[in-house]
Amino acid sequence: MGFRKKNKSPPVLSHEFVIQNHADMVSCLAMIILLGLMFEVTAKFAIMFITVQYNVTQVLGELRKTDDKSEPVNLYQYGPKDVATVFFYLLIAVILHALIQEYILDKINRRLHLSKTKHSKFNESGQLAAFYLFSFIWGCSILTSEDFATNPTFLWEGYPHAHMVFQVKFFYICQIAYWLHALPELYFQKVRKEDIPRQLYYICLYVVHITGAYVLNLHRLGLVLLVPHYLVELLFHASRLFYFSDENKQKGFTLWALLFVIARLLTLTLSVLTFGFGLPRTENHGFSLADGNFNVLTVRMTCLAAICLTQAWMMWKFINFQLKKWREHSQNQASKKKTVSPKSKPSKRETAKGGAANGVVKSEEKTSPRARKAKAS
Repeated sequence: MGFRKKNKSPPVLSHEFVIQNHADMVSCLAMIILLGLMFEVTAKFAIMFITVQYNVTQVLGELRKTDDKSEPVNLYQYGPKDVATVFFYLLIAVILHALIQEYILDKINRRLHLSKTKHSKFNESGQLAAFYLFSFIWGCSILTSEDFATNPTFLWEGYPHAHMVFQVKFFYICQIAYWLHALPELYFQKVRKEDIPRQLYYICLYVVHITGAYVLNLHRLGLVLLVPHYLVELLFHASRLFYFSDENKQKGFTLWALLFVIARLLTLTLSVLTFGFGLPRTENHGFSLADGNFNVLTVRMTCLAAICLTQAWMMWKFINFQLKKWREHSQNQASKKKTVSPKSKPSKRETAKGGAANGVVKSEEKTSPRARKAKAS
């Protein structure tokens, strides 16, 4: 009769302790920031972390038909205090990540009994699918309310777009916070060393592109490009989740491959249209940090080159992925053909033995020597 091993708690502040309790530690830090709102001395600092900063009230020039008064609108700019807001919502993202992992993904993993490799990929796809779904719905609601997608000229008309509505600014704050939170999650989730470079690549690409669109006042173009991209990525990770549950469910990957190519072409088309034709024809040219104007040739060509290189890299990875799948499929087909090989032709000896064994002797066959002697006598 064996002894039961008692689960000893790891030493305080050790690596294992931090990994097991990181969500509780982060939630305590977030609660401390929220408690700062209760005291007048710390309230002004706590608000900087929680609420969106740099509120600007403008008066629209358009007049109503029934009233001659103009309508004041609350808009927002970006500034250094946004770093504090991004930090707070980074903590919220860590907490939500832990909740999804513990109460949804871990329970599904126990039922599926996946291997270590598939277990890691299942967790990654589960987290990203939830984020892509939420971001896609949120982005679509902004596009419909702000009419960003109805008129392509709206992407560059009136540049610099230094002012944003609340939903647009909060969307970018949450996007940057989420992708920054993915960096410490590589440590908290004990991601395998083989998967770390691949995840670092796309995390850094998201952070650079989203932050660049936010800082350069290209949030309209960035939002229009993010929504279809998130739809394609949502379809891929949802298909991978279904594949891990049942390997026969692979139809989603075909639809994903088609939409992936369309999304890349759409991204390149809108980028060339904006940086190559739209922004050069606007009235405001020049470089001004105070006005948020970055409409110069160097910035435009740098942004366009970064987008084109990223799309080319994604297409290269996509082609390699498809070739790998095609090779695996061809190898599986070849192995099946070997296992079910056609019947080999029988040899002369086997036919002779088979004929004698079946009790059928052909007339053409010669008699034995003993039979000859018997006949002679």
